[in-house]
Amino acid sequence: MSFLNSSASAAPAAAADPAGLFGTPDIRVLSNRADLISGGDALVEIAGGRAGTRVWLNGSDISAAFATRADGHFTGLVTGLRLGPNQLVARNHGLFGSRITITNHPNGGPIFTGPQVQPWDCLLKPEVTGLGAPQDTQCNTPAVFRFAYMPTARTGFRPYDPAAPPADVATTTTDQGVTVPYIVRLETGVQDRGIYQVAVLFDPSRPFTATAPQAGWNHKVVYPFGGGSAPHHTTDLPVNVLDDTSLSRGFLVSSSGLNVQGSNNNDVLTAESVMMLKEHVTETYGVIRYTIGAGCSGGSIQQQELAEQYPGLLDGIQPNCSFPDVWTTGAEVGDCGLLVTYFATATGWTDAQKAAVAGTKDTSACLAWNASFVPSGLPDRAQNCGFAAGDPRVYNPATNPAGVRCVINDYQIAIWGQRPQRIWTPQEQAAGHGFARSPGDNDGVLYGLGALKAGIITPAQFTDLNAKIGGNTIDGRVVPTRKIADLGAVSTAYRAGQVTVGARLDQVPIIDLRGTSNFNDIHTDYHSWELRARLDQINGTHANQVIWTWRTGPGIATILAPRDIAAQALTTMDQWLANIEADHRPLPREVKVRLDKPGSAVDACWTQNTAAGAGPRTDDPGYAGACGAAFPKFGDARNVAGERAAGLALKCQTTRLRASMVPGLSADQLATLRAALPNGVCDWSRAPAGFAISQPWLTFAGGPGGRPLGAPPRSHLTIV
Repeated sequence: MSFLNSSASAAPAAAADPAGLFGTPDIRVLSNRADLISGGDALVEIAGGRAGTRVWLNGSDISAAFATRADGHFTGLVTGLRLGPNQLVARNHGLFGSRITITNHPNGGPIFTGPQVQPWDCLLKPEVTGLGAPQDTQCNTPAVFRFAYMPTARTGFRPYDPAAPPADVATTTTDQGVTVPYIVRLETGVQDRGIYQVAVLFDPSRPFTATAPQAGWNHKVVYPFGGGSAPHHTTDLPVNVLDDTSLSRGFLVSSSGLNVQGSNNNDVLTAESVMMLKEHVTETYGVIRYTIGAGCSGGSIQQQELAEQYPGLLDGIQPNCSFPDVWTTGAEVGDCGLLVTYFATATGWTDAQKAAVAGTKDTSACLAWNASFVPSGLPDRAQNCGFAAGDPRVYNPATNPAGVRCVINDYQIAIWGQRPQRIWTPQEQAAGHGFARSPGDNDGVLYGLGALKAGIITPAQFTDLNAKIGGNTIDGRVVPTRKIADLGAVSTAYRAGQVTVGARLDQVPIIDLRGTSNFNDIHTDYHSWELRARLDQINGTHANQVIWTWRTGPGIATILAPRDIAAQALTTMDQWLANIEADHRPLPREVKVRLDKPGSAVDACWTQNTAAGAGPRTDDPGYAGACGAAFPKFGDARNVAGERAAGLALKCQTTRLRASMVPGLSADQLATLRAALPNGVCDWSRAPAGFAISQPWLTFAGGPGGRPLGAPPRSHLTIV
């Protein structure tokens, strides 16, 4: 279930000599696709290779790097790759051999993300990371290695000095039954202009290579992702990889600062970073069996987006306090900002009516969105970029229109492209270029329609709300007119998987970890069920997703999975993936995901917590019984406006407003709404504007919009 061999990413490369007529070996690049290698090396297997097999790299004999290893495979680490195409040739005997082209990219990137974000500040934080000063503009610097250990008292990791070993080193027994000293090597380095870390059980007295790994590693990876949402132009720290739950069982844990969405809100760059780091792990520590994602909030978004956009990078995911993706969640953020602004001056509204319009339990969710992430839509807010207030590089509409725009779509301009000149604002004209296209839209949305039909708000309130709520400008300011998306950006959003429609999510097991939080927090419960609705709508089933919910309280610290629930999720996911790995039936992966699900992978909840952790578990498939009663779910403003539970629309298709759609409105009120909504109102029975199933493995190296990478390179017969 490695990246290259995962059925979700690409079919295994065909043999160079499929009929076996010439006795030629088949060259298989194990660490990544042969055309996406970075950093100058690659782990390679010569299938059919043996003692006496000759291997050449760009004409130089590197046969000494290859041997039959303990696992029976003829492998070697190919080093010294030059930037661009490299020719690797292998021959057993005679005139015929195999050839493959390995394309090597810089350690600092990019590979498939397109032009890198500028400016970029290399802040390597040596006082924390131990890294030296950056040696170039790509932030490259030699990796550093430190050790930590778990004391016998199990009081948390402490620094370990191999030259003066402490006397209280605990032992741990991995899930493979191997007992080793509980010592972890922590590697810190820089890739793709991001700080990465790798932690793995490691005996400092013994060697550890990709072709001869130590027994403490179970060849499985846990890959945690960080939360938040920001377009930082700086190198930031990754999430903590010293995770006892994973490491004690033998998992390697790795992540990059580029996998913290609160630093890097660009899912294509997130995917590139994951790919590069997994390649590095394979070339340094050995072949990966499978990779399990983890992470809350923005960390959940990254997992679900990557599973759809770049299938095979993650084999199973554990989204915690989840949202499906950036842009449909962004619609909720924008709606809440507009509602809070409207209600600040509107009179006669009760809190119950406001909540009914927002679709939430009470008004606290929208207030939380408004306080936390609505300001992320302001391009002149230096904090969004990770810069200090007053940084002269930042955009100012009056004094620096050509400055750095600190908003997500401009950070992702390599995906969206620039706005056409015919609609440039004065600021764009002054800057001499268009700002990034945007898929954001609220044109035609009838806010509060469900509340009107239920008799919770009056026709007068409904009319006033929709006539005055307005929209946002390209600079994030509220104006009386609705926001209209760039249709090209909307099409790109679906085609490039910026909206997680779920089309390939059925190929990954999903354990959705949901600490209930419907009060005073943005992570409201319905988002887990929103993703489930997408799976049902697109795939006809959600059998690959289970939802686990528990009761704690509001706030990020209390919605993270308690240790015992997190451990259950990891071991359940591990068993699920091991079952799939052992299933050699000629079935599509999505079928195996459903058939090989362990018995513990069912919807469940914990209705109380104890001092020792979560209380008794209740299994309740579909939340049709006790769990559904204990944990009600709500929705958002667009659900109230009539959008389906799947919430897939960035921009709705519209129709003329008719009196039958809005009960109880007078002729004058209808006229007011028609004037405020000249393009009509949303027809939620139709597919969203621009809707399409996404295409996997897009590269943006050739420009915005992306194009598919196509099949991975394979070796072919050649005369040597």
